[in-house]
Amino acid sequence: MLEMNVRKSFADFTLECEAQFGEGVTAIFGPSGSGKSTLLNSIAGLVRPDEGHIRFGGEALYSSGEGTHVPPDKRKFGYVFQDSALFPHMSVADNIHYGYKLTARNDRRIEPSQLVELLQLGHLMERGVGNLSGGERQRVALARALATFPRLLLLDEPLASLDGGLRGVILGYLKRIRRELGTPMVYVSHSISEVLALADSALVLRDGKVVAFGRASEALVMPEVSAFAQFDTLENLLEAVVIKRYGDEDIAELAIGDAQVIAAGGRRSEGEALTVSIRAGDIIVSRQIPPQTSARNAIKARVSEIHCVDSRVLVYADVGTRIIVEITLSSLEALELKEGTEIYLIIKANSVIPLEGSGSRQDG
Repeated sequence: MLEMNVRKSFADFTLECEAQFGEGVTAIFGPSGSGKSTLLNSIAGLVRPDEGHIRFGGEALYSSGEGTHVPPDKRKFGYVFQDSALFPHMSVADNIHYGYKLTARNDRRIEPSQLVELLQLGHLMERGVGNLSGGERQRVALARALATFPRLLLLDEPLASLDGGLRGVILGYLKRIRRELGTPMVYVSHSISEVLALADSALVLRDGKVVAFGRASEALVMPEVSAFAQFDTLENLLEAVVIKRYGDEDIAELAIGDAQVIAAGGRRSEGEALTVSIRAGDIIVSRQIPPQTSARNAIKARVSEIHCVDSRVLVYADVGTRIIVEITLSSLEALELKEGTEIYLIIKANSVIPLEGSGSRQDG
């Protein structure tokens, strides 16, 4: 879908990137100063490379050899900035309708009302954008970008300025956009947890060079990436639905994939969807259900992948969705784990952390 081979030089930095992005969500991952935003802005047309080419669906957007440089507004891409970049003099409704009105009738594929419902913005439509929270601003920015029915949605660290709870909320909406609209995305981030939660594939940059590219679960554990990827902060950011609340207890039963999990805290009602965080290092792996334990959850799973990253081991466990567990090499050997092994994930209720915000009732 998106194919590029570009070079862009600055006074003390040069970006060189050759890659092909397919359908779904592709992440551009790397440390600060690695060239992520420069590459994204080159795709958007905001930065003109020095040489090379960028093609989308076979159409040349940039070619130094042919002298082609399609301006940003002609590329029909949506762009969501880290700070949302809403029009401050407009209401929420006017921000969302702005791009829609500029889109030719024949190119309109979705009504603003559908986006308002999808992103749950109905109660905000008459507000000025100065009266919105960070999470609300990003939802409006997403709606404004999607109102143009973009061929590609570009996102430059859209969660970086949000706190943990709002990160989970916006991530949930991004997954919903992917699932219900099918809009392909290029997602810039320096968070390994976000990339593993959202992206199908990942392009990893360091000092302007590509050091890894491929399926996200594989590219991010390559030796070239482990030197700067912050695995000690790795968390599972998972979609969940409240199945049951337990009376006066601050306890709820959640559906995560095919598993049912007891979690502490949270303000959600039965039937509501949310994102939860479970740190990879907070999960214990067992080959059998422990006879007695204070942990409320013993979830049956199957090992789908095992990756050794320096001194740590990442076990990808399948419970109808993927949960990543961090163990030691000695534990891997003692448990004799391999792909296909059936295991139990032992998780304390208070290790399943609801990321709160404006919730959405599960469809159906």
